[in-house]
Amino acid sequence: MLVSKNQTMKSILQYKLLFLAVLLFPFAACEDDLNVEPNTALTEFDFLNNPENAVKLVNGVYNKQLDYNMYSFSWIGMTSITSDDADKGSTPTDTGTDKHKMDNLTFVSSDISFNDVWKGRYDGIYRANNALFYLEQLTIDETLKNRLIGEVKFLRALFYFDLVRCFGGVPLVVSKIDINDTQTINEVVFVRKSKEETYALIEADLADAINRLPLKSQYSPNDLGRATKGAAQALLAKAYLYQQKWQPAYDMSGEVISSNQYSLLTDYAKVWREEGENGTESIYEVQASLTNGLRDYTNVQGPRGTPDLGWGFNTPSVSLVNSYEAGDLRKAGTVMFVPSTLWDGFTAPNSWTNPRYNYKAYQSPIAESWNGDKGNTAKNLRILKFSDILLIRAEAASHLGLNDEAKDRVNQIRVRAGLAEVSSVTLADVLNERRWEMAMEHDRWFDLVRTGNALSAMALNGKTFVVGKHELFPIPSDQIIASGGRLSQNPGY
Repeated sequence: MLVSKNQTMKSILQYKLLFLAVLLFPFAACEDDLNVEPNTALTEFDFLNNPENAVKLVNGVYNKQLDYNMYSFSWIGMTSITSDDADKGSTPTDTGTDKHKMDNLTFVSSDISFNDVWKGRYDGIYRANNALFYLEQLTIDETLKNRLIGEVKFLRALFYFDLVRCFGGVPLVVSKIDINDTQTINEVVFVRKSKEETYALIEADLADAINRLPLKSQYSPNDLGRATKGAAQALLAKAYLYQQKWQPAYDMSGEVISSNQYSLLTDYAKVWREEGENGTESIYEVQASLTNGLRDYTNVQGPRGTPDLGWGFNTPSVSLVNSYEAGDLRKAGTVMFVPSTLWDGFTAPNSWTNPRYNYKAYQSPIAESWNGDKGNTAKNLRILKFSDILLIRAEAASHLGLNDEAKDRVNQIRVRAGLAEVSSVTLADVLNERRWEMAMEHDRWFDLVRTGNALSAMALNGKTFVVGKHELFPIPSDQIIASGGRLSQNPGY
């Protein structure tokens, strides 16, 4: 787990260090250790040249991932409820503000979800840029310094990857910004770059991170969960896939596979449980604890009714349930059926509002870390998994005509799912396996869009996908207003 992420502090240095206080607040160690006499001449560099404080600076970037506007309600709505894998859920009259619009593809630029996701990622980028500004000038041990820079470069690339998938080309902010520098803000923060330029930044950050980061096995147990070389390689492979750079995607996913750092868990259903956290299948997860948890991810999707375990949103669709092959173990590991007896022995009663819930988001109150706080849980969020890399390899191989390689990777996935091996695979077969393997994990909408299958898939699910519009979400109207109209809107909005 990330060190010291669940502790607090009162103050840091003088007024000029206030931004550090904001950045480090959730990660500082003991209050008494960090209090400084008001008249000290200590500078921010003196403070951060202490290796422990430099680590806390980077922990502040990681910590942003736990916030509500990162992976909670808005992200769930945009990436899952929009797709054919999920329905809005909850009750017919409970819209979740704009989640009914996500479900029906009738969303507009003023909907809150878009502003949440935009602001959350740029908050993270702001933290990352501030951290890099200081890290690059510190005189701490070079090995530690390189690793920390690599971790921040990975995180910044991840934030931009979310943005480019959602919105296309976005403003590229890569340096510490003075909030009083109106000219730079107008010329950088409020000016969109192209999708190609955005991906180029992602690739550059990840290439640098790969050169700086250690393998997963080279981290100490106390640092389990930090970004690794494999995480940077995996995200780069995925970025290549989204750009249809088949050979680089094939090669980079191969680097992850050949590193021998990862393998599939034997039981698919355990991947998203507490016992599967940071296991052999995990490449990168958002780390959560009882005292510094993941805000409302499980609560939003928890079963609604009596007993009340959540808000009941993002329920697996009939389309998803009916798509599985007979005997596919992934169905039971993904969809919580009501009524049933859950894996922890808890009874899912008929008094719950919906007939299905997202099993992967279930936080057991009786068999996992639990303190009764549904809105702040210790459940880690899986961002990159080994199974994802196997499927990236298979998809790229299929495009390159390497059919045996595609077949072999798909069969690795199928055997774990309890299915028979296949003698050959088509691209459609690979994409079906991806749907089942990654169901309810926030990739389905993006997969439909990038493969050109969104129109037909949405039509089968009773939704109207508008070609030339719905490939991207709208730039949040609040951001366009804040920019004085400098930010351009996406087509159709």
